[in-house]
Amino acid sequence: MTDTPKAGGVLSADIAFPDAESARRFYAKVLVSGEKPLWREDLMNAHGVPVIGLGALSPEYADLPLQWMPHIQVADVGRSVAAAIESGGSELLHSKSDDGTSQWAVLLDPNGAAFGLIPVVSGQGIEFAGQPSDAGHIAWLDLTVPDADAAVDFYKNVTGWTVEAIEMQDAGGRYADYFLVGGDGNPTAGICHARGVNIDLPPVWLIYLPVGDLTESLNRVEEEGGAIIHSTSGEDGGHTYAVIRDPAGAYLALMPAPARGGRCS
Repeated sequence: MTDTPKAGGVLSADIAFPDAESARRFYAKVLVSGEKPLWREDLMNAHGVPVIGLGALSPEYADLPLQWMPHIQVADVGRSVAAAIESGGSELLHSKSDDGTSQWAVLLDPNGAAFGLIPVVSGQGIEFAGQPSDAGHIAWLDLTVPDADAAVDFYKNVTGWTVEAIEMQDAGGRYADYFLVGGDGNPTAGICHARGVNIDLPPVWLIYLPVGDLTESLNRVEEEGGAIIHSTSGEDGGHTYAVIRDPAGAYLALMPAPARGGRCS
């Protein structure tokens, strides 16, 4: 990636598990698929970059929910934290330097979805913020909630994302889901209404991770004690993406590579 990173980008995501070793074994099985896997068994991507972080739920992080938490870049972490609290969110963790400057934070939105805020990152080590086809990366984010309009307003205030409405229709009539667009002008995430095929999805941020062989990965999800919650197939019968629940109860989405976009796209 050669362009200067912009606010609204998503560099990474992490989660804390009560049994981190069991979780690492599950994800190593599920993500390392295909003839040329996009991920390594240590959960770094094929380029050796730590895009996703999986740790133990220590006493320091006891208040963190069992959710994959995307790290969203913002221009001013402290200002974004204040906007989140004013808009009905809550603060779980907030790291500050000795002079009181906000360094990073973990928040809950009004629906209980967890996410992190970090400053805009520049310089070396940001290559994984692009969309390499031969290495694991976060291809997309989706959030499904009963009131997508209110959620969009919350994230606009907190992250500075701009919004593009996507016209939708189901048996109940016409409505809009949304793209959230970062400072580079590209859609980064989607916020969907919990209706139609999405009605039973949890109100958490789903990170979309591409894998080398989606069918193989989904077989391993069930073999290793996870569950496939929702999936779609293309005209050729192959899976286009799937939402899974791991054995501990955390949700995320898998898709084939190269990959970009999710349910709201």
